[in-house]
Formats: sequence, C-alpha cells, structure tokens
Amino acid sequence: MKIGDYPDVVNENVTRMVAATVVVLGLVSIFFPNPYSLGILFYGFAARLSFGPKFEPFAFLTSRYLVPKLGISFVPTAGPPKRFAQLIGLCFASSSIILWIIGKLTAYKIVLGILVFFASLESFLGWCAGCFFFAILMKLGVIPDDICEKCNNLNYNK
Repeated sequence: MKIGDYPDVVNENVTRMVAATVVVLGLVSIFFPNPYSLGILFYGFAARLSFGPKFEPFAFLTSRYLVPKLGISFVPTAGPPKRFAQLIGLCFASSSIILWIIGKLTAYKIVLGILVFFASLESFLGWCAGCFFFAILMKLGVIPDDICEKCNNLNYNK
C-alpha cells in the first residue's frame, strides 16, 4: 500500500454518507470545541486523501458493511475529483485546528461552518463543490486531462 493509492472510481453513495459524518463531526466541533472531534475530522480527511476509504473508519465501514447491508446501489463516479475535495476538506480541518489552538474561536467556527455547509451540499444534495472546481481547473488546463480521463465523460454540474 502506497500513499496516493486512491481509487480511480468511487461509489457516489458512499461519498455522500461519509460527507454526512463530516457534517455531524463539524457540528459537534462547532458547538462543543474539543481536540477529539477535530482530530477525528482531520484524520478522516488525511486518510481519505492518502488512501481513499481503506484506513478511514467511517468510509471503510460505510463502503464495506453499511451500503451492502442496506442494498444501496453502486453509483460510479471518478475518484480524482473526490480526492481533490478531500484535499480542500483537509485544508479546512487543518485551518480550524490552528484557529482553535491560537484561540480564534469565531474564525474557527466560521471555517468549520463553511466546511459543514459544503459537506451538507454533498451529503444531502449530491453536489460536490470540490468536484465542480476540479472540473473548472481541468477546463482551464491547470489539471491535465490525463489525471482524470474518466472525469472527461462525467458531468459534475448536477
């Protein structure tokens, strides 16, 4: 297993369920600031960014047990845009930790509120802001086409 071993194709339904855990953890962190929920939030993004669902407990349990047990269908979606979204989430989680440590609680809550807002869009509406901006960056040539050949055929403007 190497760092960067993120799947080329992921299940959209799993990503939406995992986004719901981000919403819950984010809300817990906003209303009850503590290092534990922040650490879990940070670890989740770092693990998903590095390896996909393999080492992140919520993604692993959702993809291996919850989705099959509930009979939820596999809806394929390209992995690289979702990985880009994990990078953005990791930046927000890292920023919130730094703001919490230095005592900037209002800024901390704003950063987490933004994260919760966008995770809610993914979870409840199926719209991934990171994927949307990934597609724009591909169209602008910032992200080369060979990074995500599968993405070229998918529409992220849901």
